[in-house]
Amino acid sequence: MKKYDFIVVGSGCAGLAASLELLTKGHKVLMIEQHNIPGGAASGFVRGRFEFEPSLHELCSVGTPENPGDVLKMMDRFGVKVKWNQIKDCFRIISVYSDGSPMDVTLPAGKDAFIEKLNYYVPGCKDSIENMFALFDEVRRGLEYAGGDSYSVAVLMLKYLNLLKVGAQDCLTVFKALGMPQKAIDIISTYWSYLGVDMAHLSFPHYASMVSSYVTLGAAIPSHTSHEISVAMVERIRELGGDVIFNCRAEEFIFEDGKCKGVKTNLGEFRADCVLANINPDLIYGNMMDKSFVPEREKKLSAARNRNMSARMFTTYIGLNKSAEELGIKDYSIFISGTSDSVKEYESLKKIDTNNYEIFLCYNVDNPEASPEGTCICSFTTFYADGEEWSNVTDEEYYKLKTKIAKHFLDTLKEKAGLDLAPYIEEISIATPWTFARYLNTPEGCVYGYEASDWDNIIARSMSLKSDYADYDLGLLPIGAAGPRGDGYSSAYITGMIVAGIADKKYGKGGNN
Repeated sequence: MKKYDFIVVGSGCAGLAASLELLTKGHKVLMIEQHNIPGGAASGFVRGRFEFEPSLHELCSVGTPENPGDVLKMMDRFGVKVKWNQIKDCFRIISVYSDGSPMDVTLPAGKDAFIEKLNYYVPGCKDSIENMFALFDEVRRGLEYAGGDSYSVAVLMLKYLNLLKVGAQDCLTVFKALGMPQKAIDIISTYWSYLGVDMAHLSFPHYASMVSSYVTLGAAIPSHTSHEISVAMVERIRELGGDVIFNCRAEEFIFEDGKCKGVKTNLGEFRADCVLANINPDLIYGNMMDKSFVPEREKKLSAARNRNMSARMFTTYIGLNKSAEELGIKDYSIFISGTSDSVKEYESLKKIDTNNYEIFLCYNVDNPEASPEGTCICSFTTFYADGEEWSNVTDEEYYKLKTKIAKHFLDTLKEKAGLDLAPYIEEISIATPWTFARYLNTPEGCVYGYEASDWDNIIARSMSLKSDYADYDLGLLPIGAAGPRGDGYSSAYITGMIVAGIADKKYGKGGNN
């Protein structure tokens, strides 16, 4: 049997990035995947003549060749080539301001344009928004410094004092400290759902790192769904000498002398000095290993925080037999909510009957080749903040309920945005939290890992990398959305790289194990 330096279990975003990071450092790497295609949620599926994007709305931290973001820099370093389409607007939101007046605003990409348009909608907010972006920049630079191999608190206090001031603060507290008008707060809170945490519990640095990237660099999507990214990364893994095995499901981790030495699968056993598992830690420690090997820190953390799973996704995919132009669709993304108050909206997302939040996307607006000529592809996405709601749905109710919800979102789009799509539906597919749970093997259909809120936020997780990953010698490291960065695609890629770097130092050729 061939022995590897590292085995990566799961070809989701973090698994792909971790595999490439380890290969570039000269290691022998095997990546296994339970499905017959790579990517996890970063893949694609076909219905009729349409290829649908399962979950990617838009990817931040891409940028352009002239001004690359972290994701594009990563892809270039790995030698992965992807064709990108830039998103021209940040978002359109149709909602209600905190004072009860109607809201229908569209914000363009690009910092200067974004600020000017926001000041148009809320006269007098310009200074506070400019100060927010200045704070964004300091937070970003401070996080980059603190995320290095070593950092000095004295340097942080000298150069990045505002990062320390806002590090433990929620977004609403910081916005008010900046003197931002309430209507401006209502508008810039729009992206909260991309992190699955309301603005009263969302760490400001987490919000800052995401939104500054979306606005200043603009968002991007691959020309041929996120499956294009995942396939390109697999091809590069093989070019660099890595092995990839599909239809290979991890069943149990192998322990010898208290250390993980491989993984049992449906195709047999595979051995390595270290295993990186792109699997939710609840499943790793609860279902796939003897409880005696679970690190004491993990037991204490689990007992202490009682972590809530983050967003449980519900998405309706629609292939339409008319073009976006024929249907009058001009916006790439429209956020539609019952209120701009994210705290109230978050509470409403705990119940199926009170959920009125949706994100509507039409991929053809910024990617004309997303579907066959004369057609377009759209999706509606919402999420649920409590898994109990779907746990109580019976088999008899399930199909009727998911159809009812999809119809509700179609009706809402017609009412709020004047877009009547129902007569033109050629293909439709509906994914509930249980769809995501079944395909991704995630608890309750959660795709963002643990909710990154309050004290369990990106700052705390980043500062705990050593104690969470490097201090204990288990030979098994979780990676993915449940890790230090939380949330979506960009963060999962970066998490894979970060943890792979820790694994290389600890278990690589120059390591001490």
